[in-house]
Amino acid sequence: MAADPLEAQQHSLVVPRTARYFQLGNLGTAKRLWVVCHGYGQLASFFVRHFRAVLEHAPDTAVVAPEGLSRFYLQGTSGRVGATWMTREDRLSEIEDCSAYLDLLLAQLLTYCPPGVEVTLLGFSQGASTLSRWLMRSSFTPARLVLWAGAFPEDVEPPAAQALFQRIPQLSYVCGNADAFITEERLQAQLEYLAQLGAKPRLLRFVGGHQLDAAVLRELAQ
Repeated sequence: MAADPLEAQQHSLVVPRTARYFQLGNLGTAKRLWVVCHGYGQLASFFVRHFRAVLEHAPDTAVVAPEGLSRFYLQGTSGRVGATWMTREDRLSEIEDCSAYLDLLLAQLLTYCPPGVEVTLLGFSQGASTLSRWLMRSSFTPARLVLWAGAFPEDVEPPAAQALFQRIPQLSYVCGNADAFITEERLQAQLEYLAQLGAKPRLLRFVGGHQLDAAVLRELAQ
């Protein structure tokens, strides 16, 4: 049956675009590389500043914070701007775009780093699910994955998730004790879900809400 010309037909076109990221430290001399993904409504330029605590503790580290491909005004049509990795609209395409972006970025970063650099991936809030979805699609295996105040996505194939956790040497989960989004009930549910997938995360807690914590970052940098 021919398409109704009065009904809108969705099509897709892959286009080149500019993605930005922010860096702390020197890639050329780094023994450790951290790739850190921000949460919903944040900008990488502000997010990366928290990781100065990592470089102060481990100066042989470089930190790179990619920024989500979609930006928007946080309130109304002016003022502060934030970024997001995905929304529910055309979600699968956004997931694939983010994964391709992170694949390309990591490949470029590794060409700048010394051979054998140790890679840590850290995702905060929405960034946790973004990194997880990327790793599900990527052949890359980091030395460590840190899920911070976020969730491992539930809409994934369990065998693929189990295979992912089998190949990752270290998994950490970090959460504040007063996080408005990750309540104690949600935290326990997340830990149970990870256990069902064969993951045994190291749990790190701190006094605070939905935020990064310098003391925990320094501990992870050890």
